[in-house]
Amino acid sequence: MNALRLARVAARAGSANTIRTPLQKRCYADAVSDKIKLTLALPHQAIYKSADVVQVNVPAESGEMGVLANHVPSIEQLKPGLVEIIEESGGGSKQFFLSGGFATVQPGSQLSINAVEGFPLEDFSSEAVRSQISEAQKIAGGSGSEQDVAEAKIELEVLESLQAALK
Repeated sequence: MNALRLARVAARAGSANTIRTPLQKRCYADAVSDKIKLTLALPHQAIYKSADVVQVNVPAESGEMGVLANHVPSIEQLKPGLVEIIEESGGGSKQFFLSGGFATVQPGSQLSINAVEGFPLEDFSSEAVRSQISEAQKIAGGSGSEQDVAEAKIELEVLESLQAALK
């Protein structure tokens, strides 16, 4: 018998004999946590290590993204910008500026953020950032080697994102 005919015979036999499933017992739903297990790691330190938080807002390349418990699994590339971590419902938040990286949302409300550089937002001053922007603009304007100009443009992108986060 060929495979198609065998499949048809099996389908007919299955419809003639109804399969009975045991009755399910009714019970309460499992408690679902409203927290995310956050890991925020840099090459030289782990800022958060499986810490329970309520929400994390990340600057993804596809747009700003808020992650709550039971978020759909995904991997997002991060652009330079502000990561906001809300630790308690109705409570304050902690803010870190990351130079870029990746965010991975995994089943079971786990979020891993890996970045090359990251610092608390309060470590920066607006005046120092403005000064560095003007220096980078001079170099990016063409007063240097091709490599210096390319590096200055990248630095300028990061500094402008930092300046926007400080406002």
